[in-house]
Amino acid sequence: MLYFPAIDLMGGCVVRLERGDPEKRKVYSDNPIYYAEKWVEAGGDWLHLVDLDAAFGGELKNLEKVREICRHVPIPCELGGGMRSREAVCRAMDAGVRRVVLGTRAAEDLEFVSQLVEEFGRDQVAVGVDARNGFVAVRGWKGETNIRAVEFGKKAEAAGAGVLIYTDISTDGMLSGPNFRALEEMAANVSVPLIASGGVSSREDLDALERMGILEGVIIGKALYEGRIPLPFKEKNSDR
Repeated sequence: MLYFPAIDLMGGCVVRLERGDPEKRKVYSDNPIYYAEKWVEAGGDWLHLVDLDAAFGGELKNLEKVREICRHVPIPCELGGGMRSREAVCRAMDAGVRRVVLGTRAAEDLEFVSQLVEEFGRDQVAVGVDARNGFVAVRGWKGETNIRAVEFGKKAEAAGAGVLIYTDISTDGMLSGPNFRALEEMAANVSVPLIASGGVSSREDLDALERMGILEGVIIGKALYEGRIPLPFKEKNSDR
């Protein structure tokens, strides 16, 4: 199982939100490079970057910080937040990210997913399945849809997405443990690699996710920043 330490950017700073609420924001640093290097040293396989300003407003605001991170680390980076146009995706790729994560635009237009896969390849296009009470949420999780998360995951796979990232919004940033049942349901309905996000609070949670045997990887956020998981959380060149 691969480990994806998260770096969420807002106003150039590293922050964490509770359940995606910008009013419940905690700022950890104005130096994202510090955490990027720290999480690489701790054993990260990828860095999961999110431009929260873009997620809420639609316009990339932290791209230079993303570019700096990509230059400084030896592991690949993926970027989500504001990936709602081909121009945004191209700018992200030019900044050095290996893969983009589509959320709102994918939920609204699966043909856009297919077009990007055709142009860039499926390995560079992930779709984020952001679920609240089993239904997809969009636009920085502020917007509700009537699209069931599992059905959307199946359609995203059919559209060509190379990876699905499942986030249970109710657990995100809450240190309450992952939604294992929802992950099992999603994995039972899709065959593309699945990455879990939301709720990881401890080493025990990571071990439990790994024992499931159904995940490509896991995104770890607040638990790292709050020191809930001992470092290094993964030894270099280890299969754990």
